[in-house]
Amino acid sequence: MPKYVLLNNVEHKDLRVKLGYSTAYGDNVASTLTFPSEFGDVHKEYPILFQKNSETGKFQSIVLLGFKKGENLFLSSNDKGINPGWNANYVPGIVARGPFLIGFQDQSSLGGSEQEPVIYVDMESPRVGYEEGERVFREFGGATPYLENISDILRGIHAGMEISNAMFAIFEEFGLIEPIAIKIELNNGEKYSVEGNYTISEERLRSLDGAALEKLNRSGFLQGAFLVLSSLGNVKRLIDIKNASLNV
Repeated sequence: MPKYVLLNNVEHKDLRVKLGYSTAYGDNVASTLTFPSEFGDVHKEYPILFQKNSETGKFQSIVLLGFKKGENLFLSSNDKGINPGWNANYVPGIVARGPFLIGFQDQSSLGGSEQEPVIYVDMESPRVGYEEGERVFREFGGATPYLENISDILRGIHAGMEISNAMFAIFEEFGLIEPIAIKIELNNGEKYSVEGNYTISEERLRSLDGAALEKLNRSGFLQGAFLVLSSLGNVKRLIDIKNASLNV
């Protein structure tokens, strides 16, 4: 069970976080959340799909990492490169944040905002400890470059969550969302079917009139729609990775 506590440079002055990605850190997932604010990066590496949140019924964006539960085809035993243990140039923010998440705290009594963004850390995470890993705070309490990078990632996630609902609202307004079923067959005859997901209807997008396209463009989400469609080409990349793993 995660145990999130408010991060501070007094109680956690010597806190360290192990970097890299592995099954030991819980990174063996077949999909993970992504946000419109990072579509420009993720569409180059992963298929972007939509799912309905089982609790709220609202659409959310995900990236596909594997074809079955617990399968992340981007995990690697290679501990070198840009992202040790992860075979891609860009790691989705929800994964790259590690054991941290952003929260909000009422600091009006201290003269601050009623909802000030703060960082929480999961003290039960296998990444977290005091003996090895990247330091979170400098010797005299300031944030290390590592923590500053994590803060940037968390801000990106928060910004993405803020605009996600607006994006899906306009996609639904123009009827651009449609179901998609991904069916594949590997070189060894194994078959997989990934269902329950949605994507952008290319036909409906291309049939929008000028006024609709202008509204979609002014909203800032026209490019996002095309990035989602473009990302579907990465399904072949997943198939290639899967087929290559069968020959090892």
